[in-house]
Amino acid sequence: MDLHVLWFCLLGVLLMGYAILDGFDLGVGILHPLVRGDTERRLVLNSIGPLWDGNEVWLVTFGGALFAAFPDAYATVLSGFYLPVILVLLSLIGRAISIEFRSKSTSRFWRAYWDFSFFLSSLVATLVFGVALGNVVGGIELSAEGYYVGGLSGLLQPFALAVGLLAVAGAAMHGALYLQLKVEGALRLEVRRWAWVAFFVFVGLNLVVAGMALRGVPHLLLNFERWPFAWAMPVLVGLALANIPRGLVRDRPLQAFASSCASIAGLTFLAAAALYPNLVVSSSSAPSLDIWRSASSEATLRLMAIIAMIGMPLVATYTATVYWVFRGKVELDEHSY
Repeated sequence: MDLHVLWFCLLGVLLMGYAILDGFDLGVGILHPLVRGDTERRLVLNSIGPLWDGNEVWLVTFGGALFAAFPDAYATVLSGFYLPVILVLLSLIGRAISIEFRSKSTSRFWRAYWDFSFFLSSLVATLVFGVALGNVVGGIELSAEGYYVGGLSGLLQPFALAVGLLAVAGAAMHGALYLQLKVEGALRLEVRRWAWVAFFVFVGLNLVVAGMALRGVPHLLLNFERWPFAWAMPVLVGLALANIPRGLVRDRPLQAFASSCASIAGLTFLAAAALYPNLVVSSSSAPSLDIWRSASSEATLRLMAIIAMIGMPLVATYTATVYWVFRGKVELDEHSY
């Protein structure tokens, strides 16, 4: 396989892993204000307590791989999206300290403040991630040298904002389905209702984004015209989404959550398929940044591929081990958040 194509695929796998794993963490944060009572809020926090920091490893690995494999694309994204990147970093930091600091005092004001910080950090991070993806896929204004020249207002395109809202709804649905696996009793019934609402909003926004893509972003269909078999993926995504209410109705939370994971994986694949071979699409007359124009040297890509073949299984093994150790329902003790 062409090393450039290999690294495009590896970046897709890393992004997919992050979207699935940290997606439910962010979703839990978005849903946090709906939780009533201090005990139930502690249960919700502790459902992701042992997992959220490990899930971020996939994002860090994605950023490092993008920097090493495609430095020109990395430079364009980091400089052009400077304020959104800072917002994401502040949000991820805010989420971390909210989880860690909330239990340091029993004051109602203290806990209410960190509860709101946890919610806001999760919401902003998810929304900005979605808007950034919408811009990268939908296209931004680039100069001949590959620099973003559109300004902050150029990032607030209707398509990108719609993708941002889709990301928020998807994370909320994913988080609610995850919580069904971790909590019991009245809280689990409440979470199930949230999952239904988030599911319908997510499906509706999927239709909106798909309609906007078909009408206003025609370049997204080029690869599907070139490779008709790729149309099988939207069908599979639809089947995965249809299996979520089936799991909810039959009270099979694992089935519903697995279907949510599959739908997120499928949507990530669709974004990558629409983007290929570009990493950043140009909406101006300048050429897009593709996997050949923005890549490191062949020697660098080859060396990194060897390192990735060693490192990625270790990351996957670590993730699987943590999830196995902390499987089952959440229980509070003196060491809990």
